Amino acid sequence: AQQMQSLENILKNPKHRGILGEYFLESVLSSIFSPSQYQMQYKFKNGEIVDAVIFIKEHIVPIDSKFSLEKFNQLSQETDREKKEKLEKEFRMDVKKRIDETSKYDRPQEETMEFAIMYVPAEGVYHCLLTNAVGSTINTQNLIEYAFNKKVIIVSPTSFVAYLQTVLRG
Repeated sequence: AQQMQSLENILKNPKHRGILGEYFLESVLSSIFSPSQYQMQYKFKNGEIVDAVIFIKEHIVPIDSKFSLEKFNQLSQETDREKKEKLEKEFRMDVKKRIDETSKYDRPQEETMEFAIMYVPAEGVYHCLLTNAVGSTINTQNLIEYAFNKKVIIVSPTSFVAYLQTVLRG
């Protein structure tokens, strides 16, 4: 019970949650690639840093870990319909903001692929985006399309490897 409370306390802090997301991302990358095939905390020419990149021939695939958990948790626990609708809108805006943050790493002039990957380390949040589990007032199809239009591919821990295999084969 104490360990669960410690984990819950870690997940409440956005900074700690981000570090945990990056740790999960690095764990996946290190199990698939050799150290020379990827890099954590990659710095672009303008000084901006993306969580990770994968080196594929002369290109790089930028990967940004995003952990939008606060609004999702509030939304999943809310029972009042009006409050839930408000939280759904806030959750949608939060995800759009994260997509926009990730899209800035699409930099063909710096040899990136023509997309960036937004790694969502929480399966529940990712599942919510795909299945519209949060309710009909959020059109998750629009969020996925929005990400696609911004050249961002949203992945979870379970779908990440499949996307990487597709990219590598391409």
